Amino acid sequence: MAIRKALSYTKRRVTHYTRKSMKIKNKNYIRAVPNQKVTKFNMGNVRKLLKGDFTSYIVIYSMMNVQIRDMALEATRQMLNNQLTKLLMDNYSLLCKPYPHQVIRENKTFSGGSKGERVQSGMAHSFGTTMYRSAVVKLGDPVFIIAYADKKHTNAIRELAKSASAKLPCKCKIVYEENRVIPQ
Repeated sequence: MAIRKALSYTKRRVTHYTRKSMKIKNKNYIRAVPNQKVTKFNMGNVRKLLKGDFTSYIVIYSMMNVQIRDMALEATRQMLNNQLTKLLMDNYSLLCKPYPHQVIRENKTFSGGSKGERVQSGMAHSFGTTMYRSAVVKLGDPVFIIAYADKKHTNAIRELAKSASAKLPCKCKIVYEENRVIPQ
């Protein structure tokens, strides 16, 4: 299955009628929700984070209103987690803040050849099938938070965050903060 470019979805407004209701079947607009690609949202040593042992934070902020697909979040998360594990062992915590609730539908079309009209139904069934999930991120929202204790690793982690932000479909701002309050 070929995956469409993220450009097809990122700078769009949020799609309406993507509700999955278990209680009231009349309110169902979609039949099934695709599986969640992001497996973990809190990685590293979360206990130290909750105790308040980490004092230094590098935060990746979104600089535009955007939809981020769950595949992009997962790829960025895996890259950051692997590199931070090599660099800091167990003395870090990585938080993925957006949760992909939004369901993205796709109305598949036949491309190529002149026989397309036999395959396509045109606008007769234009609602589309559910394909992906995405997280709606607004301007200035944090996407990833990296918490650590030792300040000597700040430049290395900042470079790591800069290379990881290339996997996200938006312009990102990387900010160093101290004594940030992490909501439970």
